[in-house]
Parts: sequence; structure tokens; C-alpha cells
Amino acid sequence: MEDDGSTRQKRTFVRRHISFRRRVVRVTFYVLLLLAGAMVAGFLYFADQVASLQPPANPKADAIVVLTGGFQRIDQAVELLKTGAGDRLLISGVHPSTTGGQIRRNTQSSADLFKCCVDIGHDAIDTIGNANETANWIRDNRYQSILVVTNNYHMPRSLLELRRANPGIAFIPYPVVNSDLKSTNWLTNPMVIKTILLEYAKFSAASVRDALGAHTSSGLRGLEKPHANP
Repeated sequence: MEDDGSTRQKRTFVRRHISFRRRVVRVTFYVLLLLAGAMVAGFLYFADQVASLQPPANPKADAIVVLTGGFQRIDQAVELLKTGAGDRLLISGVHPSTTGGQIRRNTQSSADLFKCCVDIGHDAIDTIGNANETANWIRDNRYQSILVVTNNYHMPRSLLELRRANPGIAFIPYPVVNSDLKSTNWLTNPMVIKTILLEYAKFSAASVRDALGAHTSSGLRGLEKPHANP
């Protein structure tokens, strides 16, 4: 009889253990499903926001900053400078081997324009560095409003980093639209999906980092300030 009682206790324990494990698995599955759903919903919302970005009709600010990543961005920023959208332009994140003269020739701009009104920043190595490089430039020139030129998919994270590094400054987005995401079925284009998904992941990570108050690197090659380069 004692053996039977012991056996029943063991069986009861095993059943309870199995039941507990099943509950844990079930709860874990639902939590993961909920997280996956939230991530998909967040991604679609982010993509819709990016697709809706349009340049302002009559852009005007104290100065202009363009975050490097393609000459299309720089061409647009230089054109804005020429039309008086800002008094001065910072090209942030330029590779150390690239000179102002090369950029001037690629944008078909005059030497006088680059000598008087264009600064070349070689220190930034990522978007955080762009923000810190821009912060130094803003403090040096005492600007209050900045027109931000970068690709539409890169704009949300750029504004997040710029506003974190430059509290109190008005940043006006001027997105460069490589393709019309609103009128095209971009979900059928793997390259577009990959680009937006990667940027969404980076934006989400930056948002979580800021919410937690986590420390980040400066994103700069050195402590030098952006310098003028004719």
C-alpha cells in the first residue's frame, strides 16, 4: 500500500510538472506572438510615416545640414543653399579622403560658394556622430533653426539623434525621396523592404536606448570641429 501511495504521489507530481511546463510554453508562445505582432505593426507604421514624408514647399532656416550617404543628398543640400533656404551648409560625415574640391566639382558649384558658405565635417562616422558634429557647428555659429537633408527612410532616426544632441534647436526635415513609396507597391521590392526594415531596427534601438538613458559613444573620429574647406 505504501508503494502504491508513493507511486500515486510521483504520478501526481509528474502530471503537475508537465502541466506547469505546458502553461509556461503556452504563455511564452502568446507573449512572443504578441511581440511579433507589435513589431510588425510598428514596422508598417514606420514605413507609412517614411512614405508620407515630403519636403516643405518653401523651406527656410538659419542654416542647412546634410548627412552624407550619397551625392543625391549633397546635390539637394547645395541647391537649397543656392536658393537661399539657409545661409550656410554643413556637409556632415564626409570621408577623410574626400576633399571639398571634389564635392564642389561633383555638385557643379562655384568655388566662391564653397569658400564662403560650405563647411565640410570629416569627424562623424555614423548618425550619432552626425548629430554631435552638427551640435558643435550649431554652437559655434549660434544657429536656432536647421534644415535637415537626408533620405526619407533615414529622417526619423536622424531627427531623434539631432534633437537629443541639440535640445532647443528647431530642426526642419527636408527628406530626399529616392522612390515614391506612397504610389508604388514597395512590399514587392526586396531591396526596399530590407532598407526600411534595417532602418526601423536601428530607429527602434535608438528609441529604447534613449528611453533607458543608456550611454553611447560620440560617433566621432576625433574632437576636432568641422572646418571650412574651399
